[in-house]
Amino acid sequence: MKKAILGLFLFFQSTAGWAAVTSQVVEYKHGDTVLEGYLAYDDATDAKRPGVLVVHEWKGLGDYAKRRATQLAELGYVAFAADMYGKDIRPQTHEEAAKQAGIYKSDRQLMRARILAALDVLRQHPLVDSSKLGAIGYCFGGTTVLELARSGADLKGVVSFHGALATPNPQDAKNIKAKILVCHGLADGFVPKEEVEAFKKEMKDANVGMQFEGYEGAVHSFTVKEAGDDPSKGMAYNAAADQKSWESMVAFFQKVFA
Repeated sequence: MKKAILGLFLFFQSTAGWAAVTSQVVEYKHGDTVLEGYLAYDDATDAKRPGVLVVHEWKGLGDYAKRRATQLAELGYVAFAADMYGKDIRPQTHEEAAKQAGIYKSDRQLMRARILAALDVLRQHPLVDSSKLGAIGYCFGGTTVLELARSGADLKGVVSFHGALATPNPQDAKNIKAKILVCHGLADGFVPKEEVEAFKKEMKDANVGMQFEGYEGAVHSFTVKEAGDDPSKGMAYNAAADQKSWESMVAFFQKVFA
């Protein structure tokens, strides 16, 4: 009996190694701008599956967004972490990040066009079921994926984590085809309550299917461990909000991709 159990253990240990997340750097372009994204998927099957975009925070594509893409790949999706700024443009300070993010926040058409270029890369991947596309974004990325939805992109679902919610074009909410999930820290001083209420009204007026989750005590960047643990600084990690928001995203995508 012990030998049988040992044999089964060794079998499952060996078969577990057959499936692995494959990742690669993908160079692509938007106009004349060269961009460098990160693609991840589980290579255990050649079956088509939903594709999910991941949009980085204001310091550009880095390890954090890549980790999230890998986590999505482990869930069975093809994940593509987009590059909004351009190859090798990776701000190192908050001042540099604010300058880069400001370019796109002040030009929403450029923001939309840049993220649509990434969506095209994801859509064209041979393992992606192009009828089942989604997008998630963090901070600056949350703002970006909401603008992607407002552009009328053919998406099933969009998730914003601690992203700014305001837009200069609230009338464009009528173009939204996706379901929306907003994961928001209720103590986030970067997103005023007035902005939250205006967003809720924008979605309601456009009859958009929107789910809003607020987390008590969570400030900006609540999913980012690198943000530290001091909420008084305005940005801090909150383990409970991080876990809850991820679980909500998992359930949300299971539903919209069903």
